[in-house]
Amino acid sequence: MEKDAPRFAIFRGEAAPSLEESGVMDSVPPSEAVLAGMMQVIDAGMDNGHFTRVLFSQGGMSLAYAWFKSGFPLPRHSHNSDCLYYIVGGSLRLGTEELKTGDGFFIGKDVPYTYTPGENGVEVLEFRTAERFDIKTLAANPAFWAKAAETAKAKRDIWPEENSSPSGLIRTEG
Repeated sequence: MEKDAPRFAIFRGEAAPSLEESGVMDSVPPSEAVLAGMMQVIDAGMDNGHFTRVLFSQGGMSLAYAWFKSGFPLPRHSHNSDCLYYIVGGSLRLGTEELKTGDGFFIGKDVPYTYTPGENGVEVLEFRTAERFDIKTLAANPAFWAKAAETAKAKRDIWPEENSSPSGLIRTEG
């Protein structure tokens, strides 16, 4: 059961934990095909292509920040809560639509989706209707994972050099 909404709260981006450290996202156990694919892209260097932080998680809602670097192969997935995305910097392709800074999109609970970060990557704010949520990776096609692993290998040395987010909000060490 989620706690009552706070009456007032301040959060600091620089003190925000990573999505993994925060514990707010549970991973639905993947199929064997998805697990094999995930291992393939992790071994290829996919972990260097993203940066996430949970900025706020209270009162039945959460706010996360995600920066996906150029060409990051985000697998098709869903979450068990509604989510409103706002693009802070960069661009992405969602289906046939090109979205850029200032644009956004809504994804309902359990709706499968993916997007492709643009040439300079993309930064998004993710507003969710839950303090905790899950991720269910649905990309079971071995061809997707093979291509994602190729991308991660090709970007393995490039992603660490992309050390300033498109908006300039985040700088990492290369």
